[in-house]
Amino acid sequence: MKIVVAYSGGLDTSVLLTWLKETYSAEVIAFCADVGQEEELDGLEAKALNTGASRCFIDDLRAEFAADFIFPMFQAGALYEGQYFLGTSIARPLIAKRMVDICRETGADAFAHGATGKGNDQVRFELTAAALAPDLEVIAPWRQERFRDQFPGRAEMIAFAEKHGIPIAATAKKSYSMDRNLLHISYESGILEDPWFDASAEENKAMFKLSVAPEDAPETPEYVELEFNKGNCTAVNGRAMDPLAVMLELNRLGGKHGVGRVDMVENRFVGMKSRGVYETPGGAILHFAHRQMESLTMDREVMHLRDSLIPRYSSLVYNGFWFDPERLALQALVTESQKNVGGTVRVKLYKGNVIAAGRKSPVSLYNPDIATMEADPTKAYDQSDATGFIRLNALRLKVASKVHNGRL
Repeated sequence: MKIVVAYSGGLDTSVLLTWLKETYSAEVIAFCADVGQEEELDGLEAKALNTGASRCFIDDLRAEFAADFIFPMFQAGALYEGQYFLGTSIARPLIAKRMVDICRETGADAFAHGATGKGNDQVRFELTAAALAPDLEVIAPWRQERFRDQFPGRAEMIAFAEKHGIPIAATAKKSYSMDRNLLHISYESGILEDPWFDASAEENKAMFKLSVAPEDAPETPEYVELEFNKGNCTAVNGRAMDPLAVMLELNRLGGKHGVGRVDMVENRFVGMKSRGVYETPGGAILHFAHRQMESLTMDREVMHLRDSLIPRYSSLVYNGFWFDPERLALQALVTESQKNVGGTVRVKLYKGNVIAAGRKSPVSLYNPDIATMEADPTKAYDQSDATGFIRLNALRLKVASKVHNGRL
């Protein structure tokens, strides 16, 4: 048997790799997607091979991640439960997609992941596999009782690693878990499981990696200009950039000013609430600036229609339905809605805030001559017409009031 396993080099996936090899008498191929973990990838291939993998794939997927996953999602204005920029959620289908490709290339019978049976990632990995390769077996050890019996806690994993000569960087339990990619870093579990715990407190500053605390950000605001074409950011401060470069530059700028920190209790797909802390500096800027561009260039009814679909679209991404027909159908509507979203947005970054500081577009639907409170030189709008407009909209209210004697 041949198994491709999602591998990060940490204690859990290192133990998982060896356990799969022993339990299934299988050849195990390690795969790590470079979606922006940076220094976390150092020495990963050697470690995987030393742990027992027959091969190790480390694929740089950052450009694809930015262009084909992050940017389309941001065109849709996606924001899960009004706060979460979906950083982990949007990376999982890309990782699973490449795992399927590697299974095909290597003739593997199955792919395995280390997602727990309580979280969302198991669903995201496996729904992607179902959509792209329904014939592949998916192995989820954390959902197997024999695995949980063998490893009821971290101490047993450490002992297993030492027995099998698996290199582990540290034995002390971290007080939280962390997931990093190009769009964000998420922190959860451990000390963060108490929703009263203040992650923003002075003593917890060391936890954050992508951004300074807002109170430590520069005292002088910084202005940033973003240029858009068809709903995608194509330049920052006058420099043309591809999606990957845009994300890297906005992360740098946002992190410098403490932008994009979110602390929330969210509803997992599997039914429980969980507390997560997120850093999304570049994503927060991009999301805000994109909305400003839309406000100037998008038709009102198209915007309201698209906005009505944001909760649905965001839930599809969060729950792992990226490759499903309903998400693809919604994306087609989003793409159509973005065809005239172009121009320049200027924002001001200051102490954790992204503040609108100007918008302009050659296809702006804002007409100052019509919107002005002064006399309209175009005579496009006759204020007297509002009388009939209001009368027609009030008709049903008047009828209902008479029927019910003024009571609603």
